[in-house]
Amino acid sequence: MNFKGRDIISIRDFSKAELLHVLDIAKKLEKKDQLTLLKGDIMASLFFEPSTRTKLSFSSAMEHLGGQVLGFATAATTSVKKGESLVDTIKMVEQYADVLVIRHPGEGSARLAAEASHKPVINAGDGSNQHPTQTMLDLYTIQKAKGRIAGLSIGFCGDLKYGRTVHSLAVALTHFPNVKLFFIAPDSLQMPQEYLDELKEQKIIFKQTSQLDLAVPHLDILYMTRIQEERFPDPVEYQKMKGVYRIGLEILKIAKKDMKIMHPLPRVDEIKPELDDTPNALYFQQAGNGLHVRKALLALVLGKIK
Repeated sequence: MNFKGRDIISIRDFSKAELLHVLDIAKKLEKKDQLTLLKGDIMASLFFEPSTRTKLSFSSAMEHLGGQVLGFATAATTSVKKGESLVDTIKMVEQYADVLVIRHPGEGSARLAAEASHKPVINAGDGSNQHPTQTMLDLYTIQKAKGRIAGLSIGFCGDLKYGRTVHSLAVALTHFPNVKLFFIAPDSLQMPQEYLDELKEQKIIFKQTSQLDLAVPHLDILYMTRIQEERFPDPVEYQKMKGVYRIGLEILKIAKKDMKIMHPLPRVDEIKPELDDTPNALYFQQAGNGLHVRKALLALVLGKIK
């Protein structure tokens, strides 16, 4: 299976076999210390939007494998402020790097960057559209915690309308038999219809509800998300939705004993810190798994591992 030179833009571009291959490589690299697989390679880190986990884990992954990193953390310090187009920025940066990692607020921006570049491009989030590497680390986290992905009941709670991590993961889960999905959100923040239609086509069982307490007893995984203020076109609507779901120790009284709680982070107030030290909390390990999955992806697209 050859990933060399491949763009990582949408989770829809990957078969089940390819996803499982990435997880397998991540598992192998997790067991190894510092490597020099990418010595002499340079990664361009192009973040037009704020990021903590994704940006740092990509940089750490590159450096763990012996490579180097250049780039920026805000468009304010680049020639974009002077009017430079995204395409021109990409064509310029590819002169200096072997792989480009981009986060941008515009939906479809990563695909545009890939079309402009002769070097592999990895989508680190394009607006509310896709976040494929987050999805891969989510799958890796579920597989590690539960020993499988097929046959699980997974609940998504919070901002499902604008949550790109939820969109990508729901699509990826269509590859795994007998999964059951619960979408827990107010009507105004429910999953976009296009994703529900796709799940129906794939014959995935799902249920929509606004009541968290009705869904929790059925779940193997509860995937919490924050209400994303930056995606709301109307600040008044955000204030109405802010804090609509908040969970603490009380949630464990109605949950399966081994239910795991995930969150792509950052959290705001939707998960109380009192849950952090319980065996149910998986979100910090989830963030840590991003290092191993992104090591795997960088090594694969740069052709240093198959």
